[in-house]
Amino acid sequence: MCSVENMSVERKAKVHYYPTLEFENRLWSAGYPLVAGLDEAGRGCWAGPVVAAAIILPANQEIQNKLSGVRDSKQMTARQRSYWAEEIKHEAYCFSVGFSSHEEIDAQGIVAATRQAMMRALERLKAQPQFLLLDYILLPCMDLPQLALVKGDGRVLSIAAASILAKTCRDAWMANMEVQYPGYGFARNKGYGTSQHRASLERKGICPIHRCSFAPIREQLSGQQAD
Repeated sequence: MCSVENMSVERKAKVHYYPTLEFENRLWSAGYPLVAGLDEAGRGCWAGPVVAAAIILPANQEIQNKLSGVRDSKQMTARQRSYWAEEIKHEAYCFSVGFSSHEEIDAQGIVAATRQAMMRALERLKAQPQFLLLDYILLPCMDLPQLALVKGDGRVLSIAAASILAKTCRDAWMANMEVQYPGYGFARNKGYGTSQHRASLERKGICPIHRCSFAPIREQLSGQQAD
């Protein structure tokens, strides 16, 4: 049975300039030493999987200083993300990633597939978390207390760390797809809907990892079939 008790979504975000341990500290003090932060990468892409990361940070204040450069992954350069991803892996109590493929996205929809990737990441953690902190999306079928926060990846250190792990993992996967499916610029655009990606679609058509349920790909596929 799925329980909806102990689940909440924050409706309004405070202004934060960098991720902190504010929420983790509250939970550690309340008797939850194993707090998992979760985030995803690739929800809006036209190609490839959605990737989620889960991370449990050690319950001590030193982690804020050790991960002082961690930000929302979208606010960092690729070089910064790569550097801090390695620092996060070194300092984390445990971490893991989970994937939902483009086929699963097409079959289930992006929200359900994102939740599935998050649940897979949680299942692979070496420790069972006691509380979940998420970037706005809840996991109603996980029987754990959880809080979804507006702009959580910019405010909560564990969510920001998860955002970096998810992003760097997915970016590496998409760079490999550039070798398998050359000409789409996946190493550069990572499957996002850039003008270059659209031009490649018009020139080459879709490839096997495109998300056929997404409107731009569906339109391109309809045009190919009409031709």
